[in-house]
Amino acid sequence: MLLFRFFSIILHPVNQKSLNLVIDIGNTCTKLVAFEHGEPIGEKRIENDEPQKIKDFCKKFSLVRGAYSSVIDFKSLFLDIILSRSFPMMELQLGVTDIPIINIYNTPNTLGSDLFAAVVRSNYIKPESNILIIDIGTCLTYDFINACGVYLDWNMLSGPVMRIKALNKFTAHFPIIARSGNTRDIGISTETAIRIGIMNGIKYEIEGYISKFYVKYPGLFIYLTGGVDINLHIPEKMRIFANKFIVPIGLNRILEYNNE
Repeated sequence: MLLFRFFSIILHPVNQKSLNLVIDIGNTCTKLVAFEHGEPIGEKRIENDEPQKIKDFCKKFSLVRGAYSSVIDFKSLFLDIILSRSFPMMELQLGVTDIPIINIYNTPNTLGSDLFAAVVRSNYIKPESNILIIDIGTCLTYDFINACGVYLDWNMLSGPVMRIKALNKFTAHFPIIARSGNTRDIGISTETAIRIGIMNGIKYEIEGYISKFYVKYPGLFIYLTGGVDINLHIPEKMRIFANKFIVPIGLNRILEYNNE
């Protein structure tokens, strides 16, 4: 049994003269990351109603360019602060922004820009490899890019919090529970039964997806990202990596690609 968790990197004092800024705006929070030569050297997570903190973060670095992506329709104040930086800010727009991979998805404008940045990052780090990216967050998503650099597949399911809320909304008596907590093998209360059922269900789904792809693509690289810890029963021969910076690194790669 392998336990995958997401670790923070050590961030060092910064005195570089030229840096990139990437802003990843998610459903519940926004991640700010400063990059030097493709490496994250500073980060800050803010709530989506705290746009003023972008200014404070930018003051710490001599930034020369930036990029941002969003999966929500954020408030005009948020956009005003982003675009009022003293350096140019590029928005990742799928189907519009140039990207360093081939996308044959029929409706590219409907893809999540954050997940697509993760695909770009994975392909950049492991070129000529078959790669499956699994994001465990608000939604549970699976993205696949083949060894030729062609983006082929995207699947999306509801994440753990959405499943908890659905049980509460569509039943008369099931409560809203915390996602983390007691996860015994057998539920001994309504709360533990819901939590165990949902989290084990997600675990089995992920293991099933991985097994199916690995049979078809031996030597597959698998990246896990998102904010949820899952105990996965996966053979150790499978090459699985966890990286909380996978989306910002991909967004930074797209920024650099458009400035090359």
